Amino acid sequence: MDIKLINIGFGNIVSAHRVIAIVSPESSPIKRIITEAREKGQLIDATYGRRTRAVIIADSGHVILSAIQPETVANRFLLSRDVHDSSSSPC
Repeated sequence: MDIKLINIGFGNIVSAHRVIAIVSPESSPIKRIITEAREKGQLIDATYGRRTRAVIIADSGHVILSAIQPETVANRFLLSRDVHDSSSSPC
């Protein structure tokens, strides 16, 4: 099994296999998830002091904050998957 990694900005990388959701931080339920993760010690702030634009939820319960748009993270996720799929196809 190959490990697929996604750049979430500023040189921070997460494992694509662990990502459950990539969402915008604007809604109240997501803000609540962020607060609860902070209280539990499961919040990872990868924004480098910038505005949070994407919230990545991992299967371990960790919540990761990123300063890049959710669409950008999702595109990187899809690109890493496409690159892996095309490299593993027999030619």
